[in-house]
Amino acid sequence: MNKLLAVGPTAREKSVKLIRSFWRLNYRYIFKGSSISIDDILTRLTLVCTTIFIWAWEKNPILSSLLPPEDRLLQLSPELMSVPTASKPQISSVTEKEVVNEHHEEISTGIEKSTTDLIATPFKENGDVSEGEIAKEQEERKHPDAATGMVSEDSIDVEVKEEGVKDDFSLEGEHQAKGSANVEAPVASTNASSFTSDDLDTNSRTHVTKQACNYAKGKWLIDDSRPLYSGFGCKQWLSGMWACRLTQRTDFEYEKLRWWPNNCPMEEFTGSKFLERMKHKTIAFVGDSLGRQQFQSLMCMVTGGEEMPEVLDVGKEYGLVKAKGSIRPDGWAYRFPSTNTTILYYWSASLSDLEPIDITNPLTDYAMHLDRPPAFLRRFLPQFDVLVLNTGHHWNRGKFRANRWVMHVGGVPNIDRKIADIGGAKNFTIYSIVHWVDSQLLKYPGLKAFYRTISPRHFFNGDWNTGGTCDNTTPSEGKEVSQDESSDSVAAGAVKGTNVTLLDITALSQLRDEGHLSRYTIRATPGMQDCLHWCLPGVPDTWNEILVSQI
Repeated sequence: MNKLLAVGPTAREKSVKLIRSFWRLNYRYIFKGSSISIDDILTRLTLVCTTIFIWAWEKNPILSSLLPPEDRLLQLSPELMSVPTASKPQISSVTEKEVVNEHHEEISTGIEKSTTDLIATPFKENGDVSEGEIAKEQEERKHPDAATGMVSEDSIDVEVKEEGVKDDFSLEGEHQAKGSANVEAPVASTNASSFTSDDLDTNSRTHVTKQACNYAKGKWLIDDSRPLYSGFGCKQWLSGMWACRLTQRTDFEYEKLRWWPNNCPMEEFTGSKFLERMKHKTIAFVGDSLGRQQFQSLMCMVTGGEEMPEVLDVGKEYGLVKAKGSIRPDGWAYRFPSTNTTILYYWSASLSDLEPIDITNPLTDYAMHLDRPPAFLRRFLPQFDVLVLNTGHHWNRGKFRANRWVMHVGGVPNIDRKIADIGGAKNFTIYSIVHWVDSQLLKYPGLKAFYRTISPRHFFNGDWNTGGTCDNTTPSEGKEVSQDESSDSVAAGAVKGTNVTLLDITALSQLRDEGHLSRYTIRATPGMQDCLHWCLPGVPDTWNEILVSQI
């Protein structure tokens, strides 16, 4: 049944009516002295006994309590029998504490929130499907539910502290908007005061989820077939600063560690199989410098680290050209002609839309729109078949000051105290971008979207600017992940109930503290250790193996 049926008369009312009708029909036999048969006498005695029992039942509350509840006595109404209607799913209300990082007190007030979906489609633009259509589609779809869990204090520290930077990427992508000034398609945004993480989640509460395979649970084992490409090669795609074989480092056992998920087969990666699977398709990485490492890792994996001059640079098709005054372009895009497969990366450290506040002033601040995705993503999303998003390490005061970012919500400077804190703003943005992407999947059903969890830092005995180090040569925290939940609870909470898949790499990467760039550089000059970025070949290769297994 798709709708509650109308409740009919109670058993007691029916019984009383029946008894009264019998009394009216048999009055003359009982009180007028008419002759009757033995069967009639027995019938009349039964009638009298029944009447006494009913009378006693109504007068005695103990007996009355034995009656079945009225909502169990149902009858069909004519209109329901002729026109069945769909039931409306019930959406339960949850508190903010249930879906955001509990350690960020500014946004974890624990106040019960309305289940009205305020940010189901917060970035509606011309051509988007209507909210009604989205709700209808989402009601019909059933989706896997990403695992959730609590984040450790170390993970929180990873998310909010300043990135351990060397001079080459201390202000990486500082003025992203410069290189994207020609990208249009503004979008409407919701008011910050209406935001709750519960609001973001209610749009997809009808999703039914069950992840078949947890690639994040397993162990690191030595495998002599690793690495998948030479650390001395891949110069066509790999930045020299990340090629640890070209530095003074002498131990390379970290290259041979291979990730084995528990009870979860992971197909051996080969470039030819990947290109065939991605024939006539485009895979896009959008995120910070760790996303750039994953992009370069995949380029090396696909090519085996070999030179391939036939691969086309198609960055111009996506506006990825070096802007005047910039250190580098906002990204890169390469196409393999043999299969028409495109792999691209776009730099967006915060996954927020950045706009110069005063385009006539070269030292202008940049409006950082927390509630809308980058213009690049809004413009080119229809051309992507696989999308991988990430953010995290640029959410700190140092980066905000260096990049001159000013938080905006609803097109104006943010005044909502709940998200004025950087941790709260980050969580707000992650939920917003994930749910925007999920809303777009209705229009592009062939698109597979992933949100990659945060890559951990490993500074010991200090931070990046206070003498922190990570120059050990063997993993110091074990080699196995046994937990079922993600160590990045914010990311897991954001994808929950959506069609965006969690690419969960935090816990398995946490075990690989020996795999960072550490103190080794190409120039062999002493300085701060980089315990944030990874040596390549290395840990990001595993991220891509898991990604390909999930595609």
